[in-house]
Amino acid sequence: MLKKLNILKDEISKVLIGRDTEMDFLIISLLQGGHVLLESVPGTGKTLLGKTFAKSINGEFKRVQFTPDVLPSDVSGIQYFNPKTKDFELRPGPVMTNILLADEINRATPRTQSSLLEVMEEKQVTIDGETLILPDPFMVIATQNPVETQQGTFPLPAAQLDRFFIKLQIQYPSFEEELNMIRRFRETNPFTDIKAVISSADISTMRVAVKMVKVDEDIEKYIIAIIRQTREHADIELGASPRAALALIRASQGAAFLKERDYVIPDDVLLVAEAVLAHRLHLTIEASLTKTVEEIFTEIIQSVAVPVEAETK
Repeated sequence: MLKKLNILKDEISKVLIGRDTEMDFLIISLLQGGHVLLESVPGTGKTLLGKTFAKSINGEFKRVQFTPDVLPSDVSGIQYFNPKTKDFELRPGPVMTNILLADEINRATPRTQSSLLEVMEEKQVTIDGETLILPDPFMVIATQNPVETQQGTFPLPAAQLDRFFIKLQIQYPSFEEELNMIRRFRETNPFTDIKAVISSADISTMRVAVKMVKVDEDIEKYIIAIIRQTREHADIELGASPRAALALIRASQGAAFLKERDYVIPDDVLLVAEAVLAHRLHLTIEASLTKTVEEIFTEIIQSVAVPVEAETK
């Protein structure tokens, strides 16, 4: 199974250079049925990442460009009247896919943003009272632009953010990575050569395997201690939810699985903790004037005692 995941990463690397961390987190999210929020400036390959990922897992890819005039029905679908049949017919929206790219999600109105709440949590969509089950696998990759956060945007509410399994900050490539990128794309587009290297059946098998990764009681208590500290910290107005605790356990299992272990160690938790939790935390007004979420999260991690690792579980 891990051999296939390495083949998957090699295939994606044909197009995307220097995105190993992002690939690992996308794979963890896919295996645990989670969704990913990407934050970066324009032109850093967010859309290409989603399209390449979908193509390499033999999945269908659809994109919604969110703007203030996008309606909930543009995302979920609609019942429309067919004059030929003189009857209403169901027209599913772009959510009926495997990988949905919600591009610049914070440019949509809160009403449109909320159209994704049901599909992200329950993997289904209700259109005028009729419920459709989404394809499996299903994953939302949403993007938002930090540069223009004050220009025509609607910040995602806590309920929406809590449904994102992981949030990743996409950074600019290094000098060497950017040099390799322009050389690779100068004459051809490597995306056209991307092949599907794993199937839905492979994903289902790996999902079963990753859930079997053992989480020792000490690790469980360590995770809960981190979660509770986010709720008790004086600078945090809204801490991590029980959903976040489950997400942290599952992400830690995924990290261990990618490292070919059948048990979780504290390093796995530390590797994924900020990506899983930081976007779910809301600072007090006073704290937000002088500190960042990342700084406070670091304080929390340092304040919680790390359990002693055992060689085997």
